[in-house]
Amino acid sequence: MKFLRTPGYRFDGLPDFTFGPHYLDVDDTEDGRLRMHYLDEGPTQAPPVLLMHGEPTWCFLYRRMIPLFKDAGHRVLAPDLIGFGRSDKPTERSDYTYQRHVDWMSEWLRKVDLTGITLVCQDWGGLIGLRLVARMPERFSRVVVANTALPTGDTPLGEAFLSWREYSQSVPEFNSGRIVFGGTTSKISDEEVAAYNAPFPDSRYLAGARQFPMLVPDKPDNPASEANRAAWETLKTLNTPFLTVFGEDDRVMAGVDKMFQKSIPGASGQNHIVVPKAGHFIQEDAGTELAHATLRFIEQT
Repeated sequence: MKFLRTPGYRFDGLPDFTFGPHYLDVDDTEDGRLRMHYLDEGPTQAPPVLLMHGEPTWCFLYRRMIPLFKDAGHRVLAPDLIGFGRSDKPTERSDYTYQRHVDWMSEWLRKVDLTGITLVCQDWGGLIGLRLVARMPERFSRVVVANTALPTGDTPLGEAFLSWREYSQSVPEFNSGRIVFGGTTSKISDEEVAAYNAPFPDSRYLAGARQFPMLVPDKPDNPASEANRAAWETLKTLNTPFLTVFGEDDRVMAGVDKMFQKSIPGASGQNHIVVPKAGHFIQEDAGTELAHATLRFIEQT
């Protein structure tokens, strides 16, 4: 599998981002290896918090939350999905499939060998992260979902998502930083916009970012639909504590939190939160609130 690796200097001097890089190789499924980047902060033996980003962001998204978890005594890990951040970027859109992303993250998780995990996942971090929970439930102690879903294609995705998908495929310049800017209510700075664009020096690096919206199961016969249905069936049997923290101003994910609360046993009786004046990228608009809600959840469960 052919891939590009973003030059290291692109990540120099980013605002509020002083964390050291860590790397593991994963099987590209074509007799090669891909390098996956992740952050790993705090004591190695401390209870782990796993922070998973989505489209089109990278672990920079969690920069303000990581110190809060670390200061509370946790080990904090934030991987960059393949195609994003400091991780390698396969060059062909066809290289990216939903199943490959699940497999790549599963291999990473087994190699890091985490147990007792508190998962915090947003956007594609949830689409992939919840598949990990269903595949390896013994590794997860609790789950926090923020502005994410686990679609099967059996129900319509909604006009807001369809508009986003059309935009992602038709816009001449795919500007990740401006997309994050548009998905927040507080609006990020020019320096932060540049940080979200740092992984993508030019359009050759954007195959994954361009392809991700097309991988969301939108019809019952989508290649990922059956696997997601199976994941739902597993999740519906788990008593793993499950918390929803959603930004109120996210049109794409509006109402999805209710589906989790209704369907997953571990969500029963939890103090679910809808954060006012927070958009899709809740980590930017209300990262401190999301972190503190997670820490309370850990203490209570």
